[in-house]
Amino acid sequence: MAFQTVFKRYELKYMLTTEQKEQVVQAMEPYMSLDSYGRTTIRNIYFDTDNYRLIRHSIEGVGYKEKLRIRSYGKADPDSTVFVELKKKYQSIVYKRRIAMPEETAMKWVLGESVCPEKNQISQEIDYFFEYYETLHPAVFLTYEREAFYAKDQSDFRVTFDDTILCRREDLSLESDVYGTQLLPDGMVLMELKCSGSIPMWLTHVLSKERIYKTSFSKYGTAYKMMILPQYYAGGSLICLKPYLKDYSIPQSLRLSV
Repeated sequence: MAFQTVFKRYELKYMLTTEQKEQVVQAMEPYMSLDSYGRTTIRNIYFDTDNYRLIRHSIEGVGYKEKLRIRSYGKADPDSTVFVELKKKYQSIVYKRRIAMPEETAMKWVLGESVCPEKNQISQEIDYFFEYYETLHPAVFLTYEREAFYAKDQSDFRVTFDDTILCRREDLSLESDVYGTQLLPDGMVLMELKCSGSIPMWLTHVLSKERIYKTSFSKYGTAYKMMILPQYYAGGSLICLKPYLKDYSIPQSLRLSV
């Protein structure tokens, strides 16, 4: 089965209530169809350096961001197809390159136990990424339930809804069960619009009617702020992280311990 390997598009994010989601889905019906996967549990392992350089750089809000992850659609086994993905964002445009391969092969490659069996430009970019960020390792396991819709007019416009976003720092395996710390309040859904150009007018109308506004939300960034950053505070690693704390509220108990 052939998979798309290169993406260049805008990705716009919106935080919705379940009621707002129902209104959007109803408005989408004449124009969008649920993809063949239906409702899918997506599993990701995000990689980062020993001092979380990638996510700290992202939170800083610079114009260029990059991340590396390995993803499966559903619970994996050693022979399941997974994707090793290199994702970059520059001037609001998202560039994603990915390689599909069996889970066992992918994990051996990204853990440095073997070379990539597929030699091409994408694998070379990922190999260089590992060489440049010398201490890259699995950092967090992040999973969520996704519903993805594609445009009936055969354009590249897509809409996804993510809920039950969970994260953990242990048991970092795509073959493991789903559990972890919940990153969104109950009843909230993350909607993403993925397109190479403008948003369809019909969707602009429903967003305006429901008072749904674009937001900035990073799943891994939120996990870092909720689960990893407080531990740096508790451990006394305060000085080097100060630039990244402007929008994170430290619990009072941890403030007293610093």
